[in-house]
Amino acid sequence: MLPVPPSTDPSLLYRYRDAACATDALVVAIAELDLLTEIACSPGSVTELALRLGVAERPLDVIVTLLRALGVVEPGPIVKCTGLGRDHLVRGSEFFLRPYFATLATRPQVRALLDVLRHDRPSAWTGAATSKAWVDAMEGEAFAAEFTAAMDCRGTYLAPALAMVLDLSRSERVLDIAGGSGIYACALVDRNPGLHATVLERAPMDRVTVRHVSERGFSGRVAVLCGDMFEDAYPLGHDVHLLSNVLHDWDEAAVRKLLSKSAAALPVGGRLVIHDAWLNADKSGPLEVAEYSVFLMFTTVGRCYAVSELSSWLEALGFGPIVHVPTAAYRSAVVATKLGK
Repeated sequence: MLPVPPSTDPSLLYRYRDAACATDALVVAIAELDLLTEIACSPGSVTELALRLGVAERPLDVIVTLLRALGVVEPGPIVKCTGLGRDHLVRGSEFFLRPYFATLATRPQVRALLDVLRHDRPSAWTGAATSKAWVDAMEGEAFAAEFTAAMDCRGTYLAPALAMVLDLSRSERVLDIAGGSGIYACALVDRNPGLHATVLERAPMDRVTVRHVSERGFSGRVAVLCGDMFEDAYPLGHDVHLLSNVLHDWDEAAVRKLLSKSAAALPVGGRLVIHDAWLNADKSGPLEVAEYSVFLMFTTVGRCYAVSELSSWLEALGFGPIVHVPTAAYRSAVVATKLGK
């Protein structure tokens, strides 16, 4: 059974967890890179700035997105300082705040984030030197169970919110790709009596999924299939594919591969539902998503993507129209229909 949705909104609590690395990123930008001074002296694209600073483009792009959302650099492909940035974060100003931020520069998380910025390798999941990266740690059943419990408790709030805004009344079967505990599949079938679901998860995660689905009483309508979402063909016979909180863990090449696999497996008229935290078109916010993107950049090879980025990739694969639907806690769903040739 699924719990009755709460009458309260936990979005601020979600934000405190999801923004855990954002302050450290700001310290790196100001105290370590003196980034706003660099931008003020010579505005440029993220690619140009990364080359000049000797850092990796993906993590720098995430930090620049955070700076846009904070209002210290302008929106647009050429990174320029705003008045707020020039007044407080550019060397030579009487109100220059770099010494204030430098008092935090020795924090271990700041040093670890600086390493990610330089080498574009995700840090250990816990930040401890002896811990494995998230994707490697998931190969152990104990960590897989612990991580899944964390994502499952988040899903008990987010999954019913997603189910509320999706019209799946005419759908027959949904494939929940890398569906974790199966909480989203359970919420969708609970909302739609005629719907069945399959959760695709790799070993040993699939055993954890079976246990969660069974404990919720959905074993009769939610099947679990062991498979690798990157290597194995997606099973046919599903008219809806769901990717919930998946794409943000992966780089652009991996994201586009996953989208293309759904395009190949879905029937004409089938729908792809991608539930995540999305940046706006010019990657200037929302601030909550820009903060969360830093956490993802630090712990995975991914980041938060803009709806405009995703839409262009989906359209190239033959999807449309593409609809953007808010859900809860600054998450939303992008729904795309596979068109015929």
